[in-house]
Formats: sequence, C-alpha cells, structure tokens
Amino acid sequence: MGKTYLGYEPKQGFLLPPSPEEWLPSGHLAYFVQDVVGELELGEVHAHYERERRGAPPHHPEMMVGLLLYAYCVGVPSSRKIERKTYEDVAFRVLAAGNHPDHTRLSEFRRIHSKALAKLFKQVLQLCIEAGLVKLGHVALDGTKLKANASKHKAMSYGRMKEKEAELEKKVAELLSAAEKADAEDDARLGRGNKDEELPAELRRAQTRLKKIRAAKAALEMEAKAAAEQEKEEAAKEKAGEPPDEGDGGGGGLPSHRVAHTKDGVPTDKAQRNFTDAESRIQKTNEGFIQGFNGQAAVDAQRQVIVAQALTNQSPDVQHLVPMVDLIEENCGALPEKMSADNGYFSEQNVACLERAGIDGYLAAGRDKHGDKPQPVRGRPPSNLTVKQRMARKLRTKAGHAVYARRKAIVEPVFGQVKGARGLRQLLRRGIEAARDEWALICTTHNLLKLYRFGAA
Repeated sequence: MGKTYLGYEPKQGFLLPPSPEEWLPSGHLAYFVQDVVGELELGEVHAHYERERRGAPPHHPEMMVGLLLYAYCVGVPSSRKIERKTYEDVAFRVLAAGNHPDHTRLSEFRRIHSKALAKLFKQVLQLCIEAGLVKLGHVALDGTKLKANASKHKAMSYGRMKEKEAELEKKVAELLSAAEKADAEDDARLGRGNKDEELPAELRRAQTRLKKIRAAKAALEMEAKAAAEQEKEEAAKEKAGEPPDEGDGGGGGLPSHRVAHTKDGVPTDKAQRNFTDAESRIQKTNEGFIQGFNGQAAVDAQRQVIVAQALTNQSPDVQHLVPMVDLIEENCGALPEKMSADNGYFSEQNVACLERAGIDGYLAAGRDKHGDKPQPVRGRPPSNLTVKQRMARKLRTKAGHAVYARRKAIVEPVFGQVKGARGLRQLLRRGIEAARDEWALICTTHNLLKLYRFGAA
C-alpha cells in the first residue's frame, strides 16, 4: 500500500458557507471595515445619486467606500487591481457581496466623491478619540515626500523652455517652407487643390510640442507675476505693522510653492514646471530628487494615531507648523500638552506660536552630527540667551532630551507603516487638490488600522 494523503479532488464541486460572514475568520479586517462603514455618515455621497435618477442603478455607496478603505488598508490603491481582487480575493469578495465593479466605475467613484472620502478622516479620528486612542499628551510632527503621478523627467526649466521654443519655431518654419514647396509641386503635377498627403507627421509633432511648451511657459510667467505681487503686498503689510496672511489662501492656511522669480515678476531660468502634473514640484529626499508633494502628519504618542494631516507642494517644513497646530485643534477640539518636531520646523515665529497656544514645544534648533552626544545642562538658563539658544538648551536638559527622544518613535514609524508596510509611496491622482484628498484617505486608513488592532488586542 502507498502513502495515505488527505483528500484532494480539484474537480469536485463544493459549496461555500451560505453566509459571507463565515467565509473569513471572525475578527477579520474586512468585517471590521464593513462594520465601520455602516457607522459612517455618507449623506454627501448618497445625495449625489439622489439628484440624478436617470440611467442604470449605481453600485451601493457603502460597498464602494468599503472596498476603497479596505484596499488602501492593504496597500492596493489601483482601481484595476481592486476590480481583479473582487474575483480572486475572498476578503474583497465579501466586501463586494458578489458584485464586481469595473475599474472605471471605481476610479470615477473615487474622483467624484474625492472630497467626501477625504472628510472621512475626521469621522474615523473621532472614533479613535472615543475609543481612548488619543490623549494629546505629546504630539510629534513630521513630513514625508510622496511621489506624484508624474515623472521628474517631464519637467522643464524656464531657461530650457526658451531654448526649445526658439528651436521649435525655427524647425516649424523650415517644415512649413518644405510643405509649401511640396504643395506647389503637387499643384503643378496633380492640379490645384489636390494633394498626395495630409500635413506631414513631423510637422504635426513639432507644432504640438511648441504649443505645449508655450502654454507651460505662459503659465510659469503668470505664477511668477502673481508671486511677485503677493510678496509686494506682504512687504507693504509688514511695513505698516499688519499681521501677514497665513499660507496661500487656497489650502486652509497651508504654504504653497512659489516660482523662483526676479523683482519684476519674471521666472528665473531655473524655475520649473511639470508637463504631466503642473502642481507637483521637485522634492529632495534621502534617496535623491523626486517629482512629488510634501505630506504632513501630526501623530499622537498614545497609539500613533494621526490627529492632523495635510499635503502641499512646498518642500521646506518650517511653514507647516502653525497651520498644523490649527488643524489639531480643529480636529480634536483641544491642543496637545507637548509638541515635538525636528530642526526643519524651527523658527522664532514657530516657537512663539507654541508659547501663545500654551503648548510645551520641543523643536530641534539645529542638526547634531552623527555620533555626537551633546553635554547635558542643569540649573537656570542665563537671561541673555536668544530664542534659538534657549530652545537648544532646553533639549539638552535631562527632561527635555527625554521628551524629544520620543519624537522618532512616535511619528517616524507611521511613515514606515504607510510607505513600507503598505507600499503607498506614490499618489495616483494628479493636481494638488486631488493629491490632498488621496493623502487624507491614506491617513484615514492608517487610523482605521490602529482602531482595528486596538480592538483585536
């Protein structure tokens, strides 16, 4: 007799359990997402379909929201992959309840309800607060650079645009001259008005490229002019002793990248614009330069819940602290007792902002060399210290060093979980508003996972 094996009949028909609630282990993330979606307020999404009663019935909003939330939780943001998962993955089949929305419908749902999906961040954060996952004892702030859905090789500097414009103008003129000569020969050979060919392909390509470069060049010039005018207004307000406007006015007080320009509002030769996503910018990272955005996250120390999030195309972090403090208060109804951030956020204005808000701030005033251990200090600080010296001294005290040392363990693992564990390093949507909404969705699902793991624990 041969070896006995467990039964294996791949052609044998069998039935799944009659209820989808038995298809996965109890307590599975898919069931949790399904339960949470049932508690969320989706009135804005439903209202969209109530206004339009024509056409075929749409997929149920709760199913579509559940699929998207679960997909981002497990690092599958692609609508094509989500569609495929509804056939191949049991968890997606459970959430879809036997439906298979195609990728175009999934993509359109995400686009149409972009703002409503972004607003889920506050709702899920409120669930975390109610569950006791947020204490606001210590909040750490940091930023991470996210790739845009655009290549940095599709960006062109203003100086290069001027060169290419001149080259293409010359080429188009030469091709037009050649085309006119060919037309004259055709008229002589075939009779006036009859041609062998349409416009040459090379001429069409050159004209299209010239049109794109001229449009990008004009847009850069408009941005540079607007930036110069804004700076003049700010200088006038400062001279008059008026408080400056916060941010760019278009992102809730958040900063916005300004095109490098001369005093006359003309772009410098190094000013760039990307042809694929014009609102993304070149961002410096530890791995080199990318075309992307700057994602900000304020993280509570209790359970690494994100209590405020934002996204801009401004690479430096320093101008993000004040609006992020405002967002924490708006989202949580209170301010943290302590707040820490690395040296990228340090400025005298930011220190003053934290002091006015009654927040015990810990902002690194400089970058320590690797391996250096600053000597601890004791006693009262001298009265003649500058703001920067006072903050540096505070972080060298035993208590200050202990608080600031926690910063890395609070905020940096969050970016590791988002970009490493879930693989969400690149945004799919283009334009800064769409990118902001997608970053909000990513942060929402981070908090959703924290809530799920807390319940499981």
